[in-house]
Amino acid sequence: MIIATAQDAADLFRPCFADAPQDAETLAIAHLDSGRRLIELVVVPAESRDHVDLPVRRIIEDALRLGAVGLVMAHNHPSGDAQPSWDDIESTREIAETAARLGIRLHDHLIFAGEEFQSLRAMGLL
Repeated sequence: MIIATAQDAADLFRPCFADAPQDAETLAIAHLDSGRRLIELVVVPAESRDHVDLPVRRIIEDALRLGAVGLVMAHNHPSGDAQPSWDDIESTREIAETAARLGIRLHDHLIFAGEEFQSLRAMGLL
């Protein structure tokens, strides 16, 4: 599977959140090769209703272990509002900067609320 657009990513991630607990945020990371082909999809279990931990170290370690040169992240907002929070934006930028130093590009971060999603890249936030 090639993840070339936000819609491609949404199609990949949507099932991850359809089965996720409705009372907590869940994180999913798509690790990509140089052709933006999916290497592996990692789902980090939900821990909190109103906050998703973006574990920089784990995300980067997994990318290096898998030989990924690209990432797309996604998480859900059980609140029903797909707008990114300030923490979402800052954490995403931190991951993008850290990954870039190692030659890994964060292509996008999607936030889902039900069937709706927002792309931080499309919003100009990444």
